[in-house]
Amino acid sequence: MKNKKKSSLLRAIIKDLQRVVVAFSGGVDSTFLLKVCVDVLGSQNVVAFTGLSPTCPEREIAEARKLSGLIGVELVTAETAEMDDPRFIENSTSRCYFCKTHLFTKAREIAEQRGFSHVVEGSNLDDMDDFRPGRKACSEQGVKSPLLDAGLTKVEIRELSKALALPTHDKPSFACLSSRVPYGTAIDETILKRIERAEDFIQGLGIRQVRVRYHGDVARIEVLDKDFAAVMANRGKITEALKRYGFLSVTLDLKGYRTGSMNIPSE
Repeated sequence: MKNKKKSSLLRAIIKDLQRVVVAFSGGVDSTFLLKVCVDVLGSQNVVAFTGLSPTCPEREIAEARKLSGLIGVELVTAETAEMDDPRFIENSTSRCYFCKTHLFTKAREIAEQRGFSHVVEGSNLDDMDDFRPGRKACSEQGVKSPLLDAGLTKVEIRELSKALALPTHDKPSFACLSSRVPYGTAIDETILKRIERAEDFIQGLGIRQVRVRYHGDVARIEVLDKDFAAVMANRGKITEALKRYGFLSVTLDLKGYRTGSMNIPSE
């Protein structure tokens, strides 16, 4: 198996944690982390926790339920409170910090109720290259990041996931729906639902990696270069659907999909 040294280090790190609550989104990283935690510690010493919030699409919650069952571990869900926090709603550049603070607070409550030792989450080495204010919440609440501590990159996690036959090994990257909203634009459930429905529709056309960036009445669609033709072939359907969801104009971003595009002021 590739990356044997890092994989062994990861398992040693997890073994020392003894009993853990895994902050589980159902994405590539947290699914791999959950699987390794169960393999190393046993399912009786691991709980997956998924926060319920308008910032997370229903399709992702359903996927988390399915994956936790596949791995054979208990999944606990609970509503998080960021939508009740005016600091989150105002959508400053610290938005992610407030969101993660609420998520990890709930996860720690579950860990304390179960008598579990630690909360762990799935940040990896590549995440350090992007703007990640949520890392501060990890530090403040003592949340561990075993994949990061083992020096694993996203590519390596995908390779190891494939070796473990995890269906998420080629799953597109995902970030919470609030990341589609420009800083300074207040977040509300109506906006988030509009974005969720738009992305669901486009994914339903077979376009797996998509972001619908919110700019008021304008939807800016980001897809991979290889999917430009599919968007254009379905532009009438997409425009009609997104207008039903409340957008007045629909655009295709010619730069294509890229992570963190809303972190760049000019974009």
